[in-house]
Amino acid sequence: MNKQLTRRERLERCYSYQEVDRPAVYSRTGFPRNDPTYDKLKAYLQAHTELKFPWSGWRETSYPTEHYKEAYTEDFERHITILHTPAGDLRSTTLAGLKGQPGMTETYLLKDREDAEKYLSLPMPEVSGDVSSFFILKDKVGDTGIVDVSLGFNPGGAVASLFGTDAFAIMSVLERDIIHELCQRQMNIIINRLKFLLDNKIGPFFSMAGQEYIVPPLHSPEDFLDFNYKYDKPIIDLIHDSNGYIHIHCHASVKKVFKYFVDMGVNVLHPFEAPPMGDITAVEAKNLARGRMCLEGNIQIDRMYDATPEEIRQETEQLIKDVFDDQKGLIVSPTASPFIYGKGEKCFPQYKAMIDTVIGL
Repeated sequence: MNKQLTRRERLERCYSYQEVDRPAVYSRTGFPRNDPTYDKLKAYLQAHTELKFPWSGWRETSYPTEHYKEAYTEDFERHITILHTPAGDLRSTTLAGLKGQPGMTETYLLKDREDAEKYLSLPMPEVSGDVSSFFILKDKVGDTGIVDVSLGFNPGGAVASLFGTDAFAIMSVLERDIIHELCQRQMNIIINRLKFLLDNKIGPFFSMAGQEYIVPPLHSPEDFLDFNYKYDKPIIDLIHDSNGYIHIHCHASVKKVFKYFVDMGVNVLHPFEAPPMGDITAVEAKNLARGRMCLEGNIQIDRMYDATPEEIRQETEQLIKDVFDDQKGLIVSPTASPFIYGKGEKCFPQYKAMIDTVIGL
């Protein structure tokens, strides 16, 4: 392709698996809060990479919920949530760091079948809201990128997050029927949400996450088909029927289920990790995705802190060689957002090497 594309055009063509002048280059932006060491990197990303601006400006009916706190240790406090349902109360707790530590879930909202039945007694939420902020943002973005409409966790991931990994795995064996009921309910919620958005001309770029809760080795490929594919496919079909695109974010070892992402119509998958973090090489991913799905990645985020700029340049060049031979289907990206507090200056040279390698093609 001889024509130089705008950043927006480049992403549009990557999402629709069309030929592009060069790979897109992008980074997720979940930076540490209140950390000015990343200001230089943020400015460089803003100026030189394809940008995605998240939007989720609708409203849904909220359920009666109480929140309160109690002392735990000198480093953490306990945050307690009580959800009132028609069939009884549900309770979860998290430990919030008091000295900058990340928080952690202590107990999950659902623990057994009785809790699941309480949750299923909740009425379906209604979707509403003024969506004018989407169009204001889209105009502001212009040719620098796209507005990404986040649909949240996919049905299976949303249900798994209610139980936690271990309890969900046990329930998926012992109480499989009620897991299906919960997934069906969540799928209907997302479809209602999506129909509201489409009726209001919101789109065409949508995203979901959460599939990583139900992948090998903890779950079988059959579980992926039962709890991800089955409930994601109707959502994705509705997006495609409206000429939209879907981006999926899914860490983990995906080699055994990779073809299912392709078959259910995912337009862009992030990331696709080789061992030891995952189990699929860039070449293997490209062979499975070719002609049907764009790959987003795949420079391991820890390399942005531990490697040299020259090593990142070489890794980026090899990634492009492995995935971009058809001039299609690659968004070069780290596997996650920059995440280490106070280390923005340390990772900047590596980010710059990745970006400069791509835009210098």
